[in-house]
Parts: sequence; C-alpha cells; structure tokens
Amino acid sequence: MDFRLDEEQLELQETVRRFCAARFAPERIAQRDGRPVDREAWRELAGLGVFGLLSPESAEGLGVVEAAIVFEQLGAHLVSGPVLWSALGTPSVEGAAGGEVLVGGVEHADGEPILVEHAGEIDALLILRADGVFVCRREELPPCEPLVPLDPLTPVGRLDALPQGIRVGDAHEAARLRRVGTVLCAAMLLGVSEAALDASRRYAGFREQFGVPIGSFQAIQHILADMYVRTALARSATWAAAAVLDDPAIGDPLGASAGAKLLAGEAALENARAAVQVHGGIGFTWEMLPNYLLKRAWALENLFGNADAHACAIGASIEAGIA
Repeated sequence: MDFRLDEEQLELQETVRRFCAARFAPERIAQRDGRPVDREAWRELAGLGVFGLLSPESAEGLGVVEAAIVFEQLGAHLVSGPVLWSALGTPSVEGAAGGEVLVGGVEHADGEPILVEHAGEIDALLILRADGVFVCRREELPPCEPLVPLDPLTPVGRLDALPQGIRVGDAHEAARLRRVGTVLCAAMLLGVSEAALDASRRYAGFREQFGVPIGSFQAIQHILADMYVRTALARSATWAAAAVLDDPAIGDPLGASAGAKLLAGEAALENARAAVQVHGGIGFTWEMLPNYLLKRAWALENLFGNADAHACAIGASIEAGIA
C-alpha cells in the first residue's frame, strides 16, 4: 500500500492547514474558551468543502482518505463546533454542506445516557441507532441540561429522551457511518497528537535551563522521540483505515477502523500528557495549549467507542479471521 499523498491531496492538506492556522491559531485558543461556534468561520469551512467531502455529489476522487487528511488538520487546530457530525450528516440534512445548518449527533442505545455535544447550538441532530439513521430538527428536541464538559471548547448537554426522528438510512447505513465516524475521529486524534509534538518541540527549542535549550537534554529528547513514534504509528493506521473504507476489498473495514481509533487515541492522550511534562510548571495551566490538547483528546477518546471497545473489536476481528 502506498501511503504517499499525491499532489492534489497535498494541496488539499495545505489549504485546510493555512485556513485553520489563520482562523483557529493556537496562540488565540483561550479566546475561544466558552464562546459559541463562530458561524462566519463555519460557513468558510463549508466553502472549502469540508462538510461535503462525504456527500455523493462531492468531487470525483474524494473519499474517506481525503476526509481523513482534512480532519487531521481540524484536530490539530482544535477547531470548534460539531465538524465530524456535520460531515456525516451532510448527505441527509439539507443546508449542512453549505454551513447554514449545524448538525450534532449521537450514538444511541436504550438505557444509555444521552449526551449531545453543542446541544444548545445545533440546528439538527443525527441519531445512529442499531436499526438505522434518524434525523431530528432542533424544535423536535426536548430541553437539554448543560453539563461541565471535558473539553472547554466542546460544550455538552444531557437530554432525558430522544424523539424518533425521520429515518434517513437503514441499519447497514448506520454501521457504515459508525465506521467512517470512527476513522475521522481517529484522524482528529492524530491531529491532536501531532499538535502536541509540534508544541513540545517548539518549546524545547527556545526554553533554556542552565544556559542551554532544554531540548538539548537527553531526557527531553527521549520524550520527543516517543511522541514522534506514537504519531507516526497512528498516522499509518489512520490513513490505512481510510483507504480500506474507500476500498473494502483490500482489508477488513471493522478491524482497520478499530485499530486506527485505538492507536490514535493512545497517541493523542500520551502525547498531550507528555506535552504538559515538557512544558514543566506552566504546562498544566489553563491558558497553555497542552491543557486544551489533553482535554480535546479526552473528549474524542469517548466518541465512537473508547480504547476498550475497540480492543475488543480487534480481538473479535482476529478471532473471526482465524475461524
């Protein structure tokens, strides 16, 4: 399998990176804390085609691989808003592709608590149930109870119940969206992992102790080397999983997506923790980037299955292959 990006993919990656660096610069991240989604920036994201990547009407040749490339950049810049659910919901919700409608989402099973990200801001809710895909408009949703979120850039509300909604897909489509969502969530975690590495590398290059940059200390070099290895491994698994979803004949979509989410989640969490350590006493303070990276990693880790769930899925896939 060739993991190199072609010229068009590299151009797509760079275009999204430049936009995110201008609109969601890390040095201004504290200014977004507790703020609602910037609708103007949201429409600009839509103008780049971010939410239409998975639409059947998207440009020829674009698929999950291109979406993963884009969502890696969205994750690295901690973009605010339900970007993942809006991309998944674009084929089913009118206005989502153009940025006029914010689509939230939830995987729902009976007996589980109903927690919805950006519950107070979304215009529509995509619901993935075992028997299909459903869409509810905002006015159909019951009042939500705001909760203290893991990620200060991702507000969360709890709903007591969900309406049935309009059915827009069957059980097969719900399973497909879960796999795509898992891989794109892995891509965002990969972005968090890379951002933690970049922030730590920059800080280690200019922060001095005993008259020399701390990056010259072997202990710091070992931490950075481990961060790089975790990021590289997560990238290989995530891009491979995206390629498998685009062409299931080359692998097992369930096992590949589970492996990507497992490795990317581990990389994001461990690298964010390492970034806090590299930054020293100020690393855990509220205004510093590692604080936001770690909290975003926690939030994404619990979206589309956590590490334990995906480890079990990988085990089941291996068992099925042996059988």
